[in-house]
Amino acid sequence: MAPRQKKPCYVLGVGMTKFIKPRGKVDYTELGFEAGVKAMLDAQISYDDVEQGIACYCYGDSTCGQRVFYQFGMTQIPIFNVNNNCSTGSTGLAMGRNFVSSGAADCVLVVGFEKMQAGSLQSHFNDRENPLGTTYKMMATTRGVTKAPGAAQMFGNAGREYMEKYGAKPEDFAEIARINHAHSVNNPYSQFQDVYTLDQIMQSPKVHEPLTKLQCCPTSDGGAAAVLVSQEFLDARPHLKDQAILIAGQCLATDAPSLFSKSAIDLMGWDMTQHAARVAMKEAGVKPSDFAICELHDCFSANEMILIDALGFSAPGKAHEFVRAGNITYGGKVVVNPSGGLISKGHPLGATGIAQCAELVWHLRGWANNRNVPHTKYALQHNLGLGGAAVVTVYKRADGKEAPVIDSATVGKLNKLGYNPAVEAKGFTAEHVKAVRSREKVNEWALQDTMTKVEARF
Repeated sequence: MAPRQKKPCYVLGVGMTKFIKPRGKVDYTELGFEAGVKAMLDAQISYDDVEQGIACYCYGDSTCGQRVFYQFGMTQIPIFNVNNNCSTGSTGLAMGRNFVSSGAADCVLVVGFEKMQAGSLQSHFNDRENPLGTTYKMMATTRGVTKAPGAAQMFGNAGREYMEKYGAKPEDFAEIARINHAHSVNNPYSQFQDVYTLDQIMQSPKVHEPLTKLQCCPTSDGGAAAVLVSQEFLDARPHLKDQAILIAGQCLATDAPSLFSKSAIDLMGWDMTQHAARVAMKEAGVKPSDFAICELHDCFSANEMILIDALGFSAPGKAHEFVRAGNITYGGKVVVNPSGGLISKGHPLGATGIAQCAELVWHLRGWANNRNVPHTKYALQHNLGLGGAAVVTVYKRADGKEAPVIDSATVGKLNKLGYNPAVEAKGFTAEHVKAVRSREKVNEWALQDTMTKVEARF
């Protein structure tokens, strides 16, 4: 069946919290509230404009989304709670885009948040089959099991296979991490902003060959949000068209039978990533070489290595050579993870995909002036969840032009906030909150003391 023509969907507003260590000091209600308020301020809308709400999180009881959204207002709109493992945030974006593109809504608010436990990811339901049970069994059958965290074993094994098949070296994976850490210093929202030498990364504690600790993303608490709107909604606000970013192509894909081919690379969702990339790029009418910038799912350096290949940036089996040539940073062919990626920025599961979106939106607007990538016309996002789901999204400016570079003073005037959120992580005032909450359909009982707690952190 031929694909139906989709109506345009734009990202009009984005906002996020700083990603922080999971120490239980900030609750999900605060994280989601802060991100949502910032996104609505950025879009210059109020909650009364929102027709559908999508809440993205992995760890929490049912209807955490309503608990967060009711703080904005109680307007009786549909609120959907989404959990799709590490791709939860971008799954919410894909759902929102489908609502807008199908004509079901003109304005959708997507909020991702996560309050995590310290340490490696753990299963919380041990009285039933783990959804990754068949994946773990395949790993045990083909590569064995060690005492390392399960995710590190699986992605590390994919890195080992890439070494065995194509000749990559441990230092190639370490170089990926070195670059991501180097990029993080310019991202005010990054959990870590430390620069390391290649030797320091290789000499950090071993986790699972070829991975060392500094090549693994940390668990994090954080929130991110995006406002998605239709062409009609945008046309009614022509003064905002310069900040609207078009979702030009997108695909949410799940696994193919090759998942269980006994390949460690295939076991990490290679096929669904490649499929999602091809579909999204075809919809947008672009090819890998058209991208100057990409935010991809570097939960481990080994995953970034195989993704460089799967997304088509390198020739098949040549991702390590692409890295060695300096092609994934400034001055190369495509700047990968200018935000610092998951390795430095952190990985609060429900917020990650939306934070990737925010980073790329800021670049395409020209607001990320401390880390801008020259000649950016298209931006690529990749978000992966084992189990599985891969979401690949192509973004471009509404006017189709290359991104400009706008100074922060000008940004502060355009957004009426007085600062540039792409380069400075700030809070907000009670007046800001009043501007975006529902005018009439609010109940202060839903807000409790969230505002006081948010203000205390800034």
